[in-house]
Amino acid sequence: MLSKKESPHYLGHRRRLKDRLLENPRALADYEVLELVLGYVNIRRDNKPLAKELLQRFGNVRGVLTARLEEMRDVAGFGPGAEEFLTLWREVWARFHEQPLKDRMVLNSPEIVAEMGRSRIGVKEHEEFWMALVDTKNRLIGWEQVSKGTVDQAAVYPREVIAAALRHKASGVILVHNHPGADPRPSVEDVEFTRRIVSAAREMDIRVLDHLVVTENRFFSFQAEGMI
Repeated sequence: MLSKKESPHYLGHRRRLKDRLLENPRALADYEVLELVLGYVNIRRDNKPLAKELLQRFGNVRGVLTARLEEMRDVAGFGPGAEEFLTLWREVWARFHEQPLKDRMVLNSPEIVAEMGRSRIGVKEHEEFWMALVDTKNRLIGWEQVSKGTVDQAAVYPREVIAAALRHKASGVILVHNHPGADPRPSVEDVEFTRRIVSAAREMDIRVLDHLVVTENRFFSFQAEGMI
């Protein structure tokens, strides 16, 4: 047991890392950056082993920050606190990128919506389906996640889209989902699903303005391609 005058060795190490961070953050190794981040969650433990394990499992910092939470839970030491912190970080990062665009309010081009969509789900390694809800003047009301799934599919039902639009009193919706990888071209299933959504929405006087498929750097617009 430590005496009252002794402190765990990792506290001094963490202090030195913080000093180096303030002096020159670019000089820190990837595992040291993650170690510091984890230190704000796991205060009373040495986080170097966990940081290195995460990098080994997911390849690099980017891989760690975009990995599925289900996979991260399999890593020993990655507990609820770390999961909450990572989820919060992702949300802050998405809102940081969305805010300048959100301030414009009117979603009048695929490029604007695609940029917002990429900031939120462009780098995800599994498919997620979101929708932008707009009023009669195409001003943004908000974003809502409809579903998230596996590497190559996210199960979505037209009734979920319609219900969300009615709940927010939206006049129109813009559908957005990601394709993990670099190819934003829609699948046959994407095309068929879009057709069913447009048909169901029309019966409820809800406009489907576009369906965007996004990757990290590219996007496909159904509207721009004359498919809506």
